[in-house]
This record gives sequence, structure tokens and C-alpha cells, in this order.
Amino acid sequence: MLLFLFYLILFIVVTIGLILAVPFLRRLLVSNQILKIFRKMLPQISQTEQEALDAGTVWWEGDLFSGKPDWEKLLAYPKPQLTAEEQAFLDGPVEQLCAMLDEWKITHELKDLPPEVWQFIKDKGFFGLIIPKQYGGYGFSALAHSEVVMKIGSRSGTAAVTVMVPNSLGPAELLLHYGTEKQKEYYLPRLAKGLEVPCFALTSPEAGSDAGAMPDFAIVCRGEFDGNPDVLGMRVTWEKRYITLGPVATILGLAFKLYDPDRLLGKEEDLGITLALIPTDTTGVNIGRRHYPLNGAFQNGPNSGKDVFIPMDWIIGGQEGIGQGWRMLMNCLAAGRSISLPATSVGAAKLSARTSGAYSRVRVQFKVPIGYFEGIEEALGRIGGNTYMMDAARVMTAGAVDLGEKPSVSSAIVKYHLTERGRQAVNDAMDIHGGKGICIGPRNYLGRTYQQIPVSITVEGANILTRNMIIFGQGAMRCHPYLLKEVNAAHDNNQERAALAFDEALVGHAKFTLRNTANSLFYALFGHYIKDNVPSNIALETAVYYRQLARFSASFACIADIALMRLGGSLKRKERLSARLGDILSMLYLCSAVLKRYEDDGRPNSDLPLLHWSMQDALYRMQQAFDEFFTNFPGHFTVVWLLRALVFPLGKRCKPPADVLTHEVAKLMMQPGAVRDRLTAGIYVPMMEGEPLADLEDALQCAIDSGAAEAKLREAVKSHQITAKGEEKIAQALQLNVISAAEADLLRKLRELRSRVIKVDDFAPDFGGEAKPAVKGNNKSSRSAQSTKTLDKNLEAVE
Repeated sequence: MLLFLFYLILFIVVTIGLILAVPFLRRLLVSNQILKIFRKMLPQISQTEQEALDAGTVWWEGDLFSGKPDWEKLLAYPKPQLTAEEQAFLDGPVEQLCAMLDEWKITHELKDLPPEVWQFIKDKGFFGLIIPKQYGGYGFSALAHSEVVMKIGSRSGTAAVTVMVPNSLGPAELLLHYGTEKQKEYYLPRLAKGLEVPCFALTSPEAGSDAGAMPDFAIVCRGEFDGNPDVLGMRVTWEKRYITLGPVATILGLAFKLYDPDRLLGKEEDLGITLALIPTDTTGVNIGRRHYPLNGAFQNGPNSGKDVFIPMDWIIGGQEGIGQGWRMLMNCLAAGRSISLPATSVGAAKLSARTSGAYSRVRVQFKVPIGYFEGIEEALGRIGGNTYMMDAARVMTAGAVDLGEKPSVSSAIVKYHLTERGRQAVNDAMDIHGGKGICIGPRNYLGRTYQQIPVSITVEGANILTRNMIIFGQGAMRCHPYLLKEVNAAHDNNQERAALAFDEALVGHAKFTLRNTANSLFYALFGHYIKDNVPSNIALETAVYYRQLARFSASFACIADIALMRLGGSLKRKERLSARLGDILSMLYLCSAVLKRYEDDGRPNSDLPLLHWSMQDALYRMQQAFDEFFTNFPGHFTVVWLLRALVFPLGKRCKPPADVLTHEVAKLMMQPGAVRDRLTAGIYVPMMEGEPLADLEDALQCAIDSGAAEAKLREAVKSHQITAKGEEKIAQALQLNVISAAEADLLRKLRELRSRVIKVDDFAPDFGGEAKPAVKGNNKSSRSAQSTKTLDKNLEAVE
């Protein structure tokens, strides 16, 4: 009996092996049968979805999806750097522009940029950052574009949006890639010189993210144009909204569906989504009214037109561009989404980090700086760690664009995660600043940023959509080494070619899945002892992170494959499961950026607390995403148990950053120095007298310089050596030689600066007239006098 069982098992193994080893038998008995099932499982993919999937390129995210990232390749990419010309532009025109901006006046009084600022932007070529020099632009790199937007954004959201839109997804970029030579030669020099103000109209009231439902249309026909009675063109009807720069635009980029019912262009009636450039003074164009997006004074509004006749040569790319509109938009978005919104979000985070660190050291409660309280430390740690990781991802992704990539998946990752972390940083900063943060006025350097954060969350793909449908949905199709090949084979109508292609992809996919399944378990058990998943010549402090990322990359690839096999096309509708897989891929990407940043920066030891905090936080989030995925994965509990065992055979070992590490990060943020400057590099820090940020910087330095004198004063008060109150304590301490004359001057200066920093603006009861920064002595009312007395008592308690 045993001998029979042995031969039976041997026969089965040999038979299966023979089938798998012989291509003809494998295709006949295995691959073709799976192909039939696969075709039934595949969801219907619309043309717009297919063009979105095909858009852009796969970069480092492909390595992460492979389960075996090549760290040497990542670290070998050159460090993104500015040219001398780009740095000069940042130090010159950008610095000048920031100095001209008063966001309170812009948003509260003018509801627009002042005329002189508009003219400066145009004259200095801010609309031509990405336009090549041959057309009169600067031809700047993606990194320079990002740096310009980040710096302006740290000063004024209104100005940042105004500058970034013409250089992001808009007429200039579309013309560069797809315009005819005639269109380029006419429009690009005019855009570069500010003679034209561009906007691009995509979103319709009834079709936001669903471009396939776009109701805007055009009918091919002949009509009169420019004195010619028989011009081939189209009559366009549209209604758009949320169009930034729309109310002031002179040239309108427009997306619409083009139809040819009379077959004037060929045999097809539905010609697809098409893009055109229309001067806004064209008869029938209705433009000019405004939306009011959350106290943002940037120009934004609806526009429309009905049966507006335009000639064929206004189509971007001419007649060859007909029906190519969605592909054009998706390819440009793959690069553009990598730059502008991540840059403004990092600018907001850096502003939050610099101001919150300083304010936490200057502001005193219960006789100690508020930054010494653990609750404030917790918020400061999040701001610092998030900012460090955000900036690393911003720079690395801009560098990829400069290498010629159009990273469609990583652009979605940075758009979502940097805007969300930027929101977290600003929220934490508002909590730290308390009442100062919520009282709006000229001296509030955070309020308008806080109000406008949801704008970046919403545009260029709302974050809910980006997380739940795009990051993993697009990532799985584009980054997986075999899935797209299998899908393409399933859609191939040539049966023989489809069978061969599918069989080849299926065999590779099976090997890929088996390797990652084994690696997931093996790395989890023995990864600490494996050296081939760590690049050579890296800092010892970071080796553990490379190992953990290699492990989680293998686990992610394994679990993603199992989810795709188990759920098939229905995974598209399991948005929260898809979102969690997207979160894991995103954390892998963000962590990679942090490690590359540390190496590119020359491994500064003083930055290690920031690196450790951001890495440990992201690894913990990744672990939680795996755990939540398993908890909600459909299937028998034994299947879920096996999945957990593959990823966490020894349990969940990743911990969030410890309190002691958060303390180190907070401490670095509260003191002037190289670490704080590197963390917040690139934002605008005004030094003019009377500027709120300048006062804050002076107060921080003064607080550090007078630390020893403050300690002497407190000890003398505590021992009852000094009995005076208020400012008289300084005079008595000087008289008793507790402090020197220089120390007394420092303490008086600190008292004045601290008063300026913590006070907020007040207004007339009807909010008429100008705001008055509540500096001591500038308001003679009894109410203000009482407020001053109260403040003196508070300062006395501080001292």
C-alpha cells in the first residue's frame, strides 16, 4: 500500500512537472484555461482610464513593487541641484517678489495681488520658468520650479498659486509637448514675457474626476472666421468651474469632446476628448466672474461659451491633436503633479517648523518655555519629522522629472502624502500657537496658510480619490512587472499571439510570486543577518532601515499579488483595501527618499534624530496598514492567519518614535543652528524691522543669548534676594550685581521682543480701519490699558 502511494505521488509530481515544463502542454492545459478565467475577471476599462494607466513612466516605484529594490541604483542617481542661474533667480527676483508681498493686504483688503506685483511677475518672467530659452523663457529645471513655488508659498499662497499654474498643467506645458511649431512660436514667447495670462479649463459642474462624463462638446462644421466665410472649424459649447487665473486670463485652454456628425474629417463621429487654445476676447466666450476659495485671493472662477466658432488650427497640435486630449493631459499631469502642490505643501510645513520651534522657545507659561512641555514636544516632533520626510520626497521626485521621467505613480504619492502631511504640520503649528494662531491679522503668519490648506488637498485629483483609487490602482498596473502584460494579452484579439504572451507573463508572474512569498517570510525571520539587501558604503545608523524596507517591499509584492488573485477586478471597488496597499507603497517611497536625502546631504550626524523619527513613524504606519488590510481582507480566517504569518511571523515589531526621540527633535527645532536651517531651507525669512517673522527670529536668538541671565534672575527671586515686581526686577538684579549691565540689556530686549511676539492684532468694534498690532502703548482705550496690565502680570509670572 505504501509503495502504491509512493508511485502515485511520484506519477502526479512527474505529470505536473511535465505539463509545466513543456510549453505546448502548459498553454493547452494551464495557461489557456487561466486566460479564459482572467478575461471574465477583468473589469471594463474605459478609454480615459486606459489613457490614464498608459500615462507617464515608471521610476523607483517599480523597484519597490518588485519586492527586491536596487538600493545601489537609487543612491547612484545624482543629487538634484540648482544651477548658478537658478540660484541667482531665487536670490534675486524671487526674494524681491516675496518682499513685495503682504498676504494680509492681499487677502483682506485687495482680494487680489497689487497691480505692481502683477507687473513684476510678468516683467521678471515668472510665467516662463519652464519655457525653453529659445522661446524667451528660463528653461529652468523641475527642482528650480519647485524651489521657486515653495519659497513664494511660504510667504503668500495667493502669489504661489498665481506663479505655479502657468508653469504646471496648462497651455505652456501642453504646447511644449504637443503644440505645432506655429503654435509654439506664437504663444510661448508671449507667455514667457507675460503678454498672455493663461488658464486651463477642465472641470465641469457635472464631471469632476470623471472625465468620461464631460458634458462640454464641439461639433465639426464650416463657418465664417476672420472675414473668410468658409473656414473648417467647430462650434464649442462648455461650462467650466474652479478655473485658476480664469477671470484674468487672456488665453483659455479648453478640454471638450469633439463630434463630427457630417463626417467632414473622416468616417468617425465621436472623435474623443480634444484640447484647444481660445483667446478670451473671442466672441461668445463668457469669462470674468470669480469664485472665493477659502479666503484665497488668487484669481479663480467659472467660464462658459455656447456655439463659439473656432478654427481647426486652434486645436493643440492641430488636426493631429484631435482625440488626443486626455492622453496629453495625463502625460503632463504625471510630471506637473510632482512639482507645484508638493512644493507649496513643503513650504507650509517648513514655515510651521521654523515658527513653531521659535515660538515654543520664546513663549513662556508656568515660568518655562512652552516647548519644554511634553505635549508641545509631541506636536513639534511631528512637525519636524514630517517636514524632513516631505522635503526629501519633494527633492527626489523633482530630480526624477529632471532625469526625463514622468513618474505617474510617485507623482500621485507625493501629491497625496505631502499635502496631507502639510495639513498635519499646519494643524500642529496652530495648536502650538493657540490664541495667536486663530486671531487673524497682519501679524498672524499662519492663519491664511491654515485657511488655504484644503485647496491643495482638493485640486489636481482630490486626495480621497488619489489615495483610494489612483496610487495602488495605477501602481499595480504600471509597476507590477507582469500584470500589465497579462492584461494586454487578455485584450488582444489575436488568439495565438494572446496565448503566447499570456503564457510567458504567467510563468514569470508565478516565479515572481513564489520568490516574494519566500522572501517575505525569510526576511521577517532572518533579515537582520542578511547583507545582500543593504547597499555598500552606507551609514551604519541607517542599515537597519534598508533591511526593513527590503523586507516590507517583498511582503508588499507578495500580499498585492495574493489580493489581485483573490479579488481580481473587484479590488477596484474595494477602495479601502486598495488604499491600504497604496499606503504601504507610499511609505516605501517616502522612506527611500529620506535615506537618499541623508546620503546626498553628506550624512550629517546632527540630522539623525529627524531621520530616525521620520523612518520609525513611516515603518510603524506601514505595519499598521498591513494589519488593517489583513483585518478587513475577505476570506476564511485561516487564509488571513496565513497572510499574517507570512508578513509578521514574529509579531508586529515596529514601534512609533519614542518620547526620548521626539524630545531630541523638538530640542533641535527650538534652537538656532545648522539643523534648523537645513530643515527649513528655501523658505522666505524676512529680516525687515516690524516683520512678524523677523521679530520672532530676533526673539528666539535673544531667548537663547539671555538664558543664563534669566536663570540667575529666577534663582534670585526664588531665594527672595530680589523682591521687586515686573520690569523693576531687572533693575534690582543689576543693582545687587546678580546680573551684569549687558545681561540687563538683554533681558529688557527679550521682554520687549517677547511682548511683540505673543501679542495679536486688534480692530475697531466694527472691524473698520486698519488693524493695530497690539504693541504696548499704541492704544489709549481703558480696555487696552487693562489688557496691558494683564500682560504685565503674565510677564511678571514668566520672569
